[in-house]
Amino acid sequence: MPSQRLMDYLDQHSIKYTTMRHSLAYTAQEIAAASHIPGKIFAKTVMINVKGKLSMAVLPASYKIDFDQLKKAIGCDSVRLAHEKEFLNLFPDCEVGAMPPFGNLYGMDVYVAQSIADESEIAFNSCTHSELLQMKYIDFEKLVKPKVIKFSFQSKL
Repeated sequence: MPSQRLMDYLDQHSIKYTTMRHSLAYTAQEIAAASHIPGKIFAKTVMINVKGKLSMAVLPASYKIDFDQLKKAIGCDSVRLAHEKEFLNLFPDCEVGAMPPFGNLYGMDVYVAQSIADESEIAFNSCTHSELLQMKYIDFEKLVKPKVIKFSFQSKL
């Protein structure tokens, strides 16, 4: 079941969204495929450590982070992938690795790839590896207030 915390938050702000169940999947690309959602609107949430502070990097399922570009865009030379043990207990309402890109609910910054911001819809894990949530990107941006920057590139599988 999607996080009650997230659904309550969206409902309190009168945001329209849809939820969808899908077969168990762990990677963003698997989830997009299982749900028949274009990978360009399915957002994966990657936990990063920026100068010792945890943040979220949100990018399309088939993209990867360009850390040099990310460091330059946020003006910090100490940015790396966060280790799972660093955030394991920060999302008590979520399965590990299935956190939604709502860092504002967890007291952290959110960096969104420009390529996601260019889309009209966004879909993402809703705290489980078998359910997702889809909504208008403009509503997501209004609630989360992410920093939209260029920091990713399309993976060449």
